[in-house]
Amino acid sequence: MNHMKKPIFVVTALLAFCLSANSLFAQTAPAAAPAGSGDVVAAMTSSDTYNAFSVAVRAAGVNTQLEGAGPFTVFAPSNDAYSKTPSGRLDSLFKDPAAYATHIKTYVVNGKFSKADILAGLQKGPIKYTTIDNHTLTLSPVTVNGHTRLQIADEAGNKAQVNAFDLQATNGVVHGLASILQK
Repeated sequence: MNHMKKPIFVVTALLAFCLSANSLFAQTAPAAAPAGSGDVVAAMTSSDTYNAFSVAVRAAGVNTQLEGAGPFTVFAPSNDAYSKTPSGRLDSLFKDPAAYATHIKTYVVNGKFSKADILAGLQKGPIKYTTIDNHTLTLSPVTVNGHTRLQIADEAGNKAQVNAFDLQATNGVVHGLASILQK
């Protein structure tokens, strides 16, 4: 294996393990840590919903920043979102470590914004948040099959629906996405 393929293989293997570990070890896994018992990375790692994203955060080297004081709001793709993402899309993300770190930082906003904060802010229209690398995420309501849903979009027009809220951490909060940001 050349040097570029080895990290891609390792990260892909780790993500695959996390996705399969939920069902494989469901009966023997320890209980998840109580809300607020760790930083946003620890909260995602202990979650049965976001542990694949926590592996991605570590693989991109963004964990050190997210283990800091914060506060942060993380819009984390769920394990299910990763399992539905074509492997070619994931491979293209892993090929360039700097671009991959930038991609991961796209999901992280400066400040702690709970579901209540988001809903209150949406009363005035779409909300623009600043990510930890000074880009903009826009959160707005959309209608899907006659139901109002929340959608987050990055500056490139990539979108994902927000489908879970308020996994609390000592330095922020995590909300769930139904997919990775994509067009």
